[in-house]
Parts: sequence; structure tokens; C-alpha cells
Amino acid sequence: MVQVNDNFSQLPKSYLFSEVARRIAEYKSSNGGSDVIRMDIGDVTRPLFHSVIAAMHDAVDELASSSSFHGYGPEQGYSFLREAISLHDYHGRGLDIDPADIFISDGAKSDLGNLGDIYSRDCTVAVMNPSYPVYVDDSVIDGRAGDIIHGKWSRLVYLDCDPGNRFMPSLPEKKADVIFLCFPNNPTGEAITKDELSRWVDYARENGSLIIYDSAYEAFVRQPGMVRSIYEIEGAEEVAIEIRSFSKTAGFTGLRCGYTVVPRKLKGRYSDGTDVSLNTLWNRRQCTKFNGASYVAQKGAAAVYTPEGMEDVKRVTDYYMGNAAIIKSAFSKIGFNAYGGDNSPYVWVSAGADKDSWQIFEQLLHICGFSTTPGSGFGTKGEGYIRLTGFNSRENTETAMSRLVASGIRM
Repeated sequence: MVQVNDNFSQLPKSYLFSEVARRIAEYKSSNGGSDVIRMDIGDVTRPLFHSVIAAMHDAVDELASSSSFHGYGPEQGYSFLREAISLHDYHGRGLDIDPADIFISDGAKSDLGNLGDIYSRDCTVAVMNPSYPVYVDDSVIDGRAGDIIHGKWSRLVYLDCDPGNRFMPSLPEKKADVIFLCFPNNPTGEAITKDELSRWVDYARENGSLIIYDSAYEAFVRQPGMVRSIYEIEGAEEVAIEIRSFSKTAGFTGLRCGYTVVPRKLKGRYSDGTDVSLNTLWNRRQCTKFNGASYVAQKGAAAVYTPEGMEDVKRVTDYYMGNAAIIKSAFSKIGFNAYGGDNSPYVWVSAGADKDSWQIFEQLLHICGFSTTPGSGFGTKGEGYIRLTGFNSRENTETAMSRLVASGIRM
């Protein structure tokens, strides 16, 4: 038998969200198939925009004719989409990010893991605690995490976040080579100011670090002064890669399309001391391992940047933010501390540090009939918390929160 990657043996037996789904299925099976309102998963429920659907229909028609057929596309993505992203998401906001800096992908999650191909196995990785589990799991798979001791990986640098620091991590005491930051944050729902993020860019420039900035939820930012792109910070194009997705903003969770910005000013270094462009490395990696996102998906994504598409993004994100406000209000009403929900579709609810997150999950599932995500799945600093999402329908959100208020559950 072939020898396998031993690092997989160190991972939890199942991915966090797979375990949540398993427990929900078990509950339904034991309760006559009872419906469960899904407040756990970050999957959207509003349909694709009409402009997106029309663009994809046109793309399918093109593929049906030999005169307009498209086979393999550019591994970096079609120029029509890269140019639209550059114009609307960056140049239109005064940020100097050109199409050559932008790489289209099949979603943010893939790129978050694949970026590990271009930096050394010896790099020290820093992650927020709590954080989206993909950052940690990918580090484990790639052999950068070390051993797990008391719930933490020995080689990772943990950036602890809690109400005491407004879920804003402090700069690491130990030098970190690669730093994963996510704002607006998943799971806490908190956004970051320019002053707060500037400290990280300064740190990276002083220490030769790389920031991998997950801004998948930037379209949900509502409060003035909160950052939407790390490139709003002077010098960030020399130290940061930014990852974005159409999943939550335009309903592409099933369609799959996103993009990663690797500025040409961003440099790395080989072990012999030779400098190299990370844009060049990422391009080489993509050309080797990726044949590009589908033409149909990219045509749909380009429609997001039409006047109609941009209005639809505002409308649908407002809808999900309305759901988040309902969730936050309901938990606050019965005495829980609830965070996020102002610049993000996520609400991060505390039941107390002495509470077990999975027990809270089970309690709400069995008493109120809705699911959450246990905070402990996001790291040790998530224990005692649960995450809820605003991505269900308004009707289901209101029903779930009415059950909560009426349940008699109190802090």
C-alpha cells in the first residue's frame, strides 16, 4: 500500500461543518424527520440575480455554437472579468490594483489552501483565535502546524481575540512569517478600522511577513471608517495578498467563483537569497494545477458589475444584514452577549466561558429547532460561544428567533 501524508492523521476526524451536519441529521432521524432551521451554515438562500442568470444563458448559447465556443480559458481568468474587478472593486475606490494582479478562481476556500504552495514549509504561520478552520487545517495538512497540545498546535502563532480586545488581535510576540487575517471576521462578525489594520501592515513591512487577507465579506460593511480592502492601507500592496468571493455577495455558493489579488510589488525570497515576485510564483502554480474557473461562471460574475448587478448586491446584502439584526436583537433580549451583525452577516453569541459550545448547540437544536455552529470549532477562544448566520430566509429567521424568545432559555 502507498504511504500517505501523515499530517491527515492529526486532523479532527471530521471537518467542523460536516460534524454539525451529521448531528443535525441524527437529530432529525430521532425526531421523525423534524424540520431544522439552519442558522449554522454560511450558505445563502436568495437566488442568483436576473442579470447573472441572463449573462450565463448568453454564455451557454455561445458554447452551443462552433463560431463562439470557448474551450480552455486563461488560467488567470478572462480579461473581461479581471478588468471589471480592477475597475469597480479597486480603481473605482482609489486603489491601484490592475487586472494583472488579479487571478480568478473557483472560490476563496480553494485559494486559501492553495496559497500554501508558494511559501516555505518552514514558515511560521499566525492565525486569529477564533478563526475560520480552513486556515488551521490547511496548515496541518501542509506540515506547518506541529503537534496539538491542549487544543493548540505547537508551531502556529495564535492571535487571541475576545471582548476584552474587541476581537482585535494584538501583534504577535513571536515573529510570524505568514499571517491570516479576516475582516469583516468569520466567525466573530467584527470589522476593522484603518488605524487597527495599519499596525499589521507596518508589522509585516518591518518583519518581512506576508499577510493573507480574507475579505470575503467586504460587501457587508456598513459603518463608515471600516476597511473593505487591505489595499486601503498605504504599503499593503508590498506585503499582502487579498482573497474575495462572489459566494455571499451574489449567491455563488453553488456556482463557485472568486478571486485572489497578488500584487506585482509583492516579493518573496528563495533560500539562496534570490528575490522573486509572488505574482510570478502564483501564476506558475495556477498554470500547473488549475485550468481556470468555468466560462459560464465568469460571465455570470462579470454581470455583478453592471449597474443592475451592483444594485442587486446592495439589496441582497441588506436583506441578510436585516436577518443578522433580528438574530442579534433576540439573543440580546434574553440576556446573552451578542457581537457582530453590524458589518457582517455573522452573529457571535456568548453563553459564558464556563459553557460547552456543543452543549449550547444541542440545547438550541432540541428546544428551539434551529442549528448553530459551536464556537469551539473555531479555536480555543471560541469555547462558550456559538455562531449564527443571517443567510436563511427572513421568515425562517423570524420563526427561529421567536422560538428562542419563547423558549425560556436565559443567560
